Amino acid sequence: MAVRAIRITGDPTLHSPAAPVGEIDDSVRELVRDMAETMAAAPGVGLAAPQVGVPLRVFVWSWVDEDGVEHAGTAINPHLLIAPLALGELDEDEESEGCLSVPGERFPLRRSTEALLTATGLDGEPFEIRATGWLARIFQHEYDHLDGVLYADRLEHPYDKGVAKAIRKKSWGMPGKSWMPGVDDLDA
Repeated sequence: MAVRAIRITGDPTLHSPAAPVGEIDDSVRELVRDMAETMAAAPGVGLAAPQVGVPLRVFVWSWVDEDGVEHAGTAINPHLLIAPLALGELDEDEESEGCLSVPGERFPLRRSTEALLTATGLDGEPFEIRATGWLARIFQHEYDHLDGVLYADRLEHPYDKGVAKAIRKKSWGMPGKSWMPGVDDLDA
């Protein structure tokens, strides 16, 4: 296992749809192990293969809920259905999220409170998870990465201006930028 560098917004891999995984072979298993280690080192609650420069439809997640229950897994070639979004003002405390590819920044974004994830696991078996709350948010965030969409791309006014300013200030938004969890001093 190895910690991999995480690509920063502007890298072409982050802004292009990922390809489906064919056979779940040793290279895919190694990728997933590396992604899990990278996510833990970052630390994060989810990580998609494009974030480590691999344009495949794979993401991992690991999150402990308020009851101490761990929710962790791997989604290969996932499909995601979500419930309609709620209306109203954004709650900056409850609806803010961050992204390891836009390290150190957090902005509010409306996500559905319910999601249905269907995917294949690392064992090659299909599975389905009905998620609510934070887990539903994680699934939506990681699934977006597989379609070449970052949460920063979905932000509404005035938050879109704030993330654009942060990206300019940190000289991101161009190919070749990455950071290494456990090595680089970033507030991700």
